[in-house]
Amino acid sequence: MNAAAATTEETRCMGCGRKLTAPKSIAAGRGRACQAKIRRAARTIDTTDYKPHQVQSARELIEDGAIIPLRSVVFISVSTDGTETYRTAPTACTCPAGTKGARCYHQLAARLLLAA
Repeated sequence: MNAAAATTEETRCMGCGRKLTAPKSIAAGRGRACQAKIRRAARTIDTTDYKPHQVQSARELIEDGAIIPLRSVVFISVSTDGTETYRTAPTACTCPAGTKGARCYHQLAARLLLAA
């Protein structure tokens, strides 16, 4: 038996915890149902306080699986270049912009995930 056949590692959805089997879902870290919930939530969240590039960056952060739930409203977010991580909540973030009191796309991504 080869090593690949002996591996029983499974990937679980970051949203609901269900086992993921589709390659696209595994890559995204979320199943189709959870991804659909996030898309619906994105239509209900008011994003007028954010610049268009921040909205796009928040969506990419979620799609890339680069924001992970830590506690009920706290997430770990990965920086754009992937070299740093930040603690993020819907109203605060430890990224450079967040520590200056500005709204960042990490916060928007957290809002979107919580709304889903």
